[in-house]
Amino acid sequence: MTDGMLGLTQLFLFLFFIMLGFPIAFTLMAMGLFFGYLGMQERIFDLLVQRTYSVMANDVLISVPLFVFMGYIIERANILDRLFRSLQLASRNIPGSLAVATLATCALFATATGIVGAVVTLMGLLAFPAMLRAGYDVKLASGVVAAGGCLGILIPPSIMLILFGATAGVSVVQLYAAAFIPGLMLATLYIAYAVGIAVVKPHYAPRLPREETDIPFLRIAAALATSFFPLALLIAMVLGAILMGLATPSEAAAMGSLGAVILAVAYRSFSWPKLKESVFLTARTSAMVCWLFVGSAIFSSVFGYLGGQDLVEQFFKSLPLNQFTFMLLTQILIFILGWPLEWTEIIVIFVPIFLPLLDDFGVDPLFFGVLIALNLQTSFLSPPVAMAAFYLKGVAPKHVRLEDIFKGCMPFIYIVVFCMSCVYVFPGLVTWLPQQLYGGGGVGTPGLQLDAPPAGGFQEEEIVLPSMN
Repeated sequence: MTDGMLGLTQLFLFLFFIMLGFPIAFTLMAMGLFFGYLGMQERIFDLLVQRTYSVMANDVLISVPLFVFMGYIIERANILDRLFRSLQLASRNIPGSLAVATLATCALFATATGIVGAVVTLMGLLAFPAMLRAGYDVKLASGVVAAGGCLGILIPPSIMLILFGATAGVSVVQLYAAAFIPGLMLATLYIAYAVGIAVVKPHYAPRLPREETDIPFLRIAAALATSFFPLALLIAMVLGAILMGLATPSEAAAMGSLGAVILAVAYRSFSWPKLKESVFLTARTSAMVCWLFVGSAIFSSVFGYLGGQDLVEQFFKSLPLNQFTFMLLTQILIFILGWPLEWTEIIVIFVPIFLPLLDDFGVDPLFFGVLIALNLQTSFLSPPVAMAAFYLKGVAPKHVRLEDIFKGCMPFIYIVVFCMSCVYVFPGLVTWLPQQLYGGGGVGTPGLQLDAPPAGGFQEEEIVLPSMN
């Protein structure tokens, strides 16, 4: 067996083992060490030490535990309940007001946490029963909660974009700027769909009783001032500091973590058990991400050393592909991979396989990263392995069938595909804001290269796998 075929065998065996339910990070390391020993003997152990150290010393990844900690503190400070109630009051006269409030809450809370399972589960406990009690169609209510909970993958400050930046060696700051408009666009399309359904089919989203909508303005203003605006201000400060170059993502994440603790204290929801639980969950999540990076670095190094990457590149180059068909094929593959895998595994394992091909087809990594973030929305919503649907089913009333949740997710999948099409046809949706903030090449093509450093003069550290020649 040639080295290239040995590399492909390594990849297929990895897929086989994770389908059996083995832990992904340690399966990556095991496959890398086993096939690395076959290809490079004892040098594989030097590579293991080197890759572990390089991942732990990567400055980009420092922001991951800080943003995760910020999300867990906000989640456990009962801020979500206050936020949903205030937005429900503010949107009381809009058709489908509960759905609108749910989507707006999901967008804001997902921005603060970036943890899909947490947002879907909490909104499934809070907003989903409220919509069912108001007479909302089960499918519409299910789709609203599941789709809204996935927005944290795309809307900055997204953990997924941090990992993509570390993997692709591109600036996280520019990724945030590139994803900002598509993220708002997708959330707006979701809300527009909910309002449109409420207008066209009023029985799907009945209006609230008059006693629930006849509320004094001062009461609504007070609710927004004590729930919506503090969290919105915190997120705006964190994101604004990053985009304007006032702070690195790590520094802004630290500021956001402190702000989340201050909010929890102000709401009288801060306690030692909640702090301890948040720290424990942050350590567990961060350890998972770091070990995934270690395993991925070893796996990718061995895969490239054995010639597996060359075979993949030769395969793609042998196909009659242009830029559009290459983008279409890669997005279809990522969509399919989203069924059995979490987005973290897709980013650190399979995206590096496609990255060397981007220059050949004239695709900017920023543009590619935003499309992946959009695409992963569909992976979380698409049956048969729609993770967001299963999260919701776990907390939904017993009479809510999984089939109804799947059906409710389908219109939102179509909206995501429409949004992806708009982004591809009008690449300025991705490139305009980075262009305005940081300069760069011409605007309007998927191959735009933004080479200027972020405002403030800092550069994110790139993970570079060692050459084994």
